[in-house]
Amino acid sequence: MAESQNETDLVPKRNSTSIVWTWFGFSSEDKEQTKVICKICRDTVRTSDGNTTNLFNHVRRQHPIHYANSHSHAKRRSDTCQPEANASSKLTQPLVTQSVNKVTPYEKTSKRWIEVTEAVTYYLAKDMIPIKNVENEGFKRLFKVIDPRYELPRRKFFNCTAIPRLYSECREKIEREVQTVRFFATASNLWSSRTSEPYLSLTIHYIHDWKICSATLQTIYTPEDHTGELIAQGLRDALQCWGLKEENMTCMTIDGGTNMVKALELNSWTCLPCFGYILHLAIEKSAKDPQVSRTVSVCKKVVSAFSFSWKKKQDLSQAQTEMKLPQQNLIRESATRWGSKLAMIERVSEQEKAISHVLQDDNKMRHLMPTWEDTHVMESIKKALCPLRDFTDALSEEEYVGVSYVKAVLHLLKVNLLNLDDEDSELTNMMKTTILNYLTEKYQDPTADALLDMASLLDPRFKSQYIDSDKKEGVQARAASELESMLDAQAHHQPPSTSWSLEMEEQSPPKKAKKKTLAGFFKTTGMASSTATMSAPPTLRQAIDAELKAYLSTPNANSEMDPLEWWRLNEGNFPRVSQLARKYLCVPATSAPSERVFSTGGNVVTCQRATLKPDKVDKLVFLAKNL
Repeated sequence: MAESQNETDLVPKRNSTSIVWTWFGFSSEDKEQTKVICKICRDTVRTSDGNTTNLFNHVRRQHPIHYANSHSHAKRRSDTCQPEANASSKLTQPLVTQSVNKVTPYEKTSKRWIEVTEAVTYYLAKDMIPIKNVENEGFKRLFKVIDPRYELPRRKFFNCTAIPRLYSECREKIEREVQTVRFFATASNLWSSRTSEPYLSLTIHYIHDWKICSATLQTIYTPEDHTGELIAQGLRDALQCWGLKEENMTCMTIDGGTNMVKALELNSWTCLPCFGYILHLAIEKSAKDPQVSRTVSVCKKVVSAFSFSWKKKQDLSQAQTEMKLPQQNLIRESATRWGSKLAMIERVSEQEKAISHVLQDDNKMRHLMPTWEDTHVMESIKKALCPLRDFTDALSEEEYVGVSYVKAVLHLLKVNLLNLDDEDSELTNMMKTTILNYLTEKYQDPTADALLDMASLLDPRFKSQYIDSDKKEGVQARAASELESMLDAQAHHQPPSTSWSLEMEEQSPPKKAKKKTLAGFFKTTGMASSTATMSAPPTLRQAIDAELKAYLSTPNANSEMDPLEWWRLNEGNFPRVSQLARKYLCVPATSAPSERVFSTGGNVVTCQRATLKPDKVDKLVFLAKNL
C-alpha cells in the first residue's frame, strides 16, 4: 500500500512518448524535471535530456520482469501503429524521376501516343470534323487536361499523313470484302456540293453471312456535261477501279433521270427505278390540280409569315395555350421530299384555329387565313397521302431486304390503300387514281418487272403470291434456267486437279480384285442393265427443278420474319436456290443509300471547308460512310 502511495507521489514526464516512462517519474517539487526517479525501487537514474537508454538498462537489470512486460507491450503497440506508418509513407514526396515522367511528352513511337493519335484521326474522319480544329485552343486544352504528356500533332500531320493512312487501311478492308462477293448490286446518283461542284456517288450492296452489307465506293467529281455517254464511262471506270466485274452486278438502282437511264442502256446494265423517287413524282403530279396547288400555296405563305416574325411566333404560342392545342412550330416544305409537304399540311390543319386567331388581328396578313375550302382540300389531301407515308421509309432501309417488297406494295396500293371509295371526296379519288396510274406505268418496263418477279419469287414470305398468274410458270422456268447457267459456269471455273494428285493416282497400286460370290453367278445381263438404269443420277436441270419445286411447296414464312434469316436457316435444304437468292435479294429498292451520301457530302463540304479539293472530298466521304 505504501509502495503504491509512493508511486502516486511522482508525476509523469511532460510530452513523453516512450513506454519506459511508465516506470519512471519526477518529484512533484521538481518543476524542471531534471531528477528521474524509478517508481519501483525509488532509485535515482541519471540520464541526459530526452535520452532513455539508461532508463531501459536500469529496468532490464534491476527489474527484468517489468522489462519483459514492457518489451511485449512495445511490440504490440508497433504492430498497431504499422498501418498508420504505411499510410503516412504513401504521403511522402514523390521521387524526382516520377515528377519528371509526369511532364515528359510521349515518344512518337510509343504505344500510348499512337493509340491516342489514331483515336483523334478516327474522330475527325467519322464525325466529319474540320481538321483545322486540332489547332484550336479549346481542343488543345482538352488534351492537356486529359493527358498532359500527349502532344497533339499539327494540322498538316492529320491532313497529309494520318487521314490518307486511315483511308488506305479502310479501302483495303473494303476491297478484301467485295472481292469475296460473287453477286452484288449498286446504287448511283448525281448531286452538287455547297460550292456547286457536281459529284456522282456509287454504293455497293451485297449479302454476306446472310446479312445485307453496303459500302460507299466512290464520290466521283464530274465537271463535264452530264451526258449519258460520260456517265456510262465514269461508272465503268469506277467498277474497274475496285476490281468488280460487270457480269456479276445484278442491277443498278437509280432515280430515273434520262441521262442515268441512257448510261445504263449504253452499258447494257439492268436498271431499277427508285421506288421513293417514282412515288415522289407520282404525288407531285397529283398535286398539280388547281385546288391542291392553291391550298399548298396558302400553307407555304402561312408558314413563311410565322417563320420570319418572332412576334407572330409568340402570339401563336399564346393562342395554342389558350385553345389547349399542342405547343408545336409550323413545318416548312422541302421541294425534294413529298413527306414534308404532307407534314406541313397536317400541321397547318392541326393549328388552323390558332393561326386564324393570330392572323385576324393583322390587316396585312388577314388574307392568309385558311378558308373552309382550304380546310376541305387539306382533309382530302391527308386522306389520299397519309397511307403512303410509311412505305418510303420502310423501303429505304439499307439493312433489310426491300426489293421483294415492291410487288407486294404495288398490289397493296391497288387493292387497298389507293382503292377508290365512295365515301371519299372527288379530289381524294382523283389523287389516288393519278398516283396509282403513274406507279403502274413506271413499273411496266419488262426488264424491271422481270427483276421484281424474280426477287418476289425468292422471298420466302411471298414466293409467287404477287406474280401475275399468267407469268408464274415463265418466272419459275427462267429461275431454273438462270440457276443452271450459273452452276455450269461455276463448275467450269473450278481449278483442275494438280499434277501432284495425278502422279499419286498413277503411282498408287492397283486395287485387288474381289472374289466373286455365289450370288454373282446368277446375275444376268438384263438385270445388270436394269439396275444401272434405275440408279442413274438425275441431270443438273432435273435436280434444280426438283429443288425449286420443293422450295415453292414449303409454307410461306411469316410476314414479320427476315427473309435472310429464313435463308440462313434453310440454306442446307435448298443449296442451289439459295445462290439465286443471294443474287437478287441484295438489290436496294430505292436509291436512298446513294442519296444519303449527299447528306454526308454536305456535312463534309461546309462553309468552313468550301475549298476542299474533289479528291479530298472523295476520301472524307468514303471514311465517314464506311468507318
